[in-house]
Amino acid sequence: MTALTAAAAQVSAPLPFTPVPLTFQPMVVLLGGAVLGARLGMSAQVLYLALGIAGLPVFAASPMLPQGAARLLGPTGGYLMAYPIAAFVTGALAEHGLDRRYMTAVAAMTCGLGVIFTAGVLWLSRFTVPPGSLGAAIVVGFSPFIVADFAKLLIAAGVMPSLWWLVGRRQP
Repeated sequence: MTALTAAAAQVSAPLPFTPVPLTFQPMVVLLGGAVLGARLGMSAQVLYLALGIAGLPVFAASPMLPQGAARLLGPTGGYLMAYPIAAFVTGALAEHGLDRRYMTAVAAMTCGLGVIFTAGVLWLSRFTVPPGSLGAAIVVGFSPFIVADFAKLLIAAGVMPSLWWLVGRRQP
């Protein structure tokens, strides 16, 4: 899951009006939590962050944002630092059976996505103009991403019930 998160970061689209690129990372973080469970999902994201802090090129490519530990102090730091918590929340809900049906998997992953957006937008509000403007942070850090990220979440949520269905069919 750590490697998948790093790979998902490389599929990124920079947007001219925000320092936050559009990536597939949130989908992988949420799916990782659901597949691995709370502790392992969180651990995979902590490892991802540790690799990035160590300077490996695992974060999304950006001409404006540095690789390494400085990335966590920049405008995307809140989103990145929320990944372990989002994986934990999604994984904990999956461990309670919310990954067994599509709609409950959507609900579990929506909670995890909420963690990512909340931390990201609050952190981003430090870097918006005017500084500390939550409204401006929502405009550049939430509004451009919510539709695409929720669409990816809907796809990811279909994976877990499908896996449970396959596992159930194979049992004698």
